[in-house]
Amino acid sequence: MKKIFILTGEPSGDKLAAKVISKLKEKDPNIKYLCLGGEKLRALGINSIFDLKEITYLGFTRVFLNLIKIRKKINQSVEKIVDFKPDILFSVDSPDFTLRVAKKVKNKLPNIKNLHFVAPQVWVWREGRVKKIKKYIDHILLLFNFEKKYWMKENVSCELVGHPLLEIDKNYKIDVSQIIGKNKALISIFPGSRDSEVITLTPILVDFIKLMNEKYSDFLFVFHSTNSQKKNIEKILSKSSLKNFEIICDEKLKNHILRKSVFAVTKSGTVSLEISNNKIPSIIIYKMNPINFIILKMLVKIKFANIINIAANEMIIPELLQSKCNPKKIFETVSNFLENHNKIDLQIRKTDEVLKTFKTKEQPSEVAANALIKFLSF
Repeated sequence: MKKIFILTGEPSGDKLAAKVISKLKEKDPNIKYLCLGGEKLRALGINSIFDLKEITYLGFTRVFLNLIKIRKKINQSVEKIVDFKPDILFSVDSPDFTLRVAKKVKNKLPNIKNLHFVAPQVWVWREGRVKKIKKYIDHILLLFNFEKKYWMKENVSCELVGHPLLEIDKNYKIDVSQIIGKNKALISIFPGSRDSEVITLTPILVDFIKLMNEKYSDFLFVFHSTNSQKKNIEKILSKSSLKNFEIICDEKLKNHILRKSVFAVTKSGTVSLEISNNKIPSIIIYKMNPINFIILKMLVKIKFANIINIAANEMIIPELLQSKCNPKKIFETVSNFLENHNKIDLQIRKTDEVLKTFKTKEQPSEVAANALIKFLSF
């Protein structure tokens, strides 16, 4: 029996991996799996060697303070993978963790095929990583066409897959009457999937909602959460006087609510692609430790944080980062959009143009699953 180990480092990677593995299970139900993953991979019946939260760290300072723990988890992960003896190590995103593990595994299991999904953003910083990575990664699955040149220049085996989060599944029915029945327009809120994101952004979002409530009476704010972050969000919201909010964790319900939303406020990250793909106007928010932000600004070579804006080289979706990530600025920006439909129409039209350049003819999860099957046969 062929075996695949799926290695992720955070919830977004878990979600991407689950889409691919779900497709792969349809194609070949006889593959044996083990993973380091989260709730999405576990929902597919795949055991995880650790709780994903144990290895999810954010920011340079937090990583530095947890170096010993991270190194220990890397070594433990390597041991578990080597014991499992998979034919393929399928690593997904989180390169600072997953690629360190992949390198060590390749040294111990030279014949293993290492496939990595979501290439490190060498177009943002540290392009020199390509020469090192090609020594232990057999094939890289790319999200975006513009990434190809960086890997092909060093003769790295790669292929364009596209982004699975741009796939829209319309083949389900779900009852959302409990939420939509409140006869209020929905605004979707995405506060993040890491402790540090939720703890930092949720209080800001609470004060933003309070400002919205002073001006409007017809909005319901729906927080899109992971199961692991629901308690953190509930705890923060319970200290407020807010009544017009809901917290949802179910993925199908999230998708349906997003499509019914009139606007979205989201932390910076890949979820913005899903929002844009559903033609929902949005803004991006983010706030991190000031030291981390200064270091990041010194290292990166791009002007924007959001991939839509990066690809367009234009601020299509407003980015409220650091000092701009405050309740008053968020309120003013959202309010300005809600009262100016021309701005909304322009954002949706421009994001559509960018998204067309990201999409492939086949479903991304299908292409990625086919790549895994191909390497299983080697």
